[in-house]
Amino acid sequence: MPDQLILAFDTSAAHCAAALLRGDEVLAAKAEDMGRGQAERLMPLLEEVLAEGGVVWGDLDLIAVGIGPGNFTGIRISVSTARGLALGLEAPAIGVSTFEAIHHEQPDVLAGVPAPRGQIYVQRNWETPALVSAEDSDAVLPPEPRDLAIRIAQVAAQKEPGRRPAPLYIRAADAAPSRDAAPRLLD
Repeated sequence: MPDQLILAFDTSAAHCAAALLRGDEVLAAKAEDMGRGQAERLMPLLEEVLAEGGVVWGDLDLIAVGIGPGNFTGIRISVSTARGLALGLEAPAIGVSTFEAIHHEQPDVLAGVPAPRGQIYVQRNWETPALVSAEDSDAVLPPEPRDLAIRIAQVAAQKEPGRRPAPLYIRAADAAPSRDAAPRLLD
């Protein structure tokens, strides 16, 4: 559908970003830098983008979501939101990696996404992603969050709906079990 109404969003890094497109036209796009709080801010931000675009939830034809790589919790926030919206709105949801968003405008570059501890996730076109030292990489980094959300929508518009969106994890989460003793259960 060339004039489909697409809501795209991403919380895979220290931001909360969303864009609303009808075909190639950007109706609204917003992004906010934030290290924490994406779970609380995402839905209000989406409501603002829809209001700015003059549409309501039921008008949407497609949900597009950034699947990472990036922040483990941030990716889970946006992917679970997209899956819930798709179910509730009976609209397809399509996951788009940050690599795909970079390759959308620069298909032959080494795409990179900053990672913790001086590292970077990289991928050249459709090769297997890798984690390398940032010092050793000349990768093209993602665009600003607002533009990333727009590109996610543009890529999703070209994909066929299929499986539900799923996070793109390249390495295991940094989370560790609590060192605190478990609470004592009372009878």
